[in-house]
Amino acid sequence: MDVTTLAVALISVGGTLGGTLGGAVLSQRASRAEAAEQNRRADREREQERDERALQAKRDLYARLNTTARAYRIAARDAVLASERGESVDPAVLDAAKEAWADQYSQAQMALGKSVLEVTSTLNRSLGVGYTAVKQLPGSRDLGEAYQRAKEWFSGPLSDGVYLLRVTLRHDLGVEVDSHFDQTRTRILTALDSARDNLDRLLAAERAQAARSS
Repeated sequence: MDVTTLAVALISVGGTLGGTLGGAVLSQRASRAEAAEQNRRADREREQERDERALQAKRDLYARLNTTARAYRIAARDAVLASERGESVDPAVLDAAKEAWADQYSQAQMALGKSVLEVTSTLNRSLGVGYTAVKQLPGSRDLGEAYQRAKEWFSGPLSDGVYLLRVTLRHDLGVEVDSHFDQTRTRILTALDSARDNLDRLLAAERAQAARSS
């Protein structure tokens, strides 16, 4: 074999090996790129699943808040109406509604955003004053006035407060969109705060008067 033939043979072998090695390198790079893309896709899917679970948990919490707030108001209003009609009232019904709301409100405090928490906290205080109004009815000196005051509270300001909670929750979930919602929320909250403070003062004055008379 002369020098030229040997050189050609070496070049041929080198080209074959180089092509083989180059192909292997490209194949490894493609495999690594594919694996990296699969990992990124899996990460995106896991993140999406976490987001979906978090959103569902939020929806469930909001649904329970709305349901228990409505049930609490209705139980208190029904107790007032039944008492006015002279019917027996089972206090366990109202107390159960109160406890159910308190349980959901306690959980919600750790999860709600600022604007939603403001509405929920205001409603919680208002429901509490309503509960006091019901419990204080039997000792009222003027039952007619006490019944009327309680009925107006549960059908007016407190009903608006429960409505506001529902709309606020739907707004936060993006289910309901209203460009004027902030103004509406402020208006209802202001009215609810004022009515609650007024009712609270009247109830406190009645308790003080009852204490002086006893």
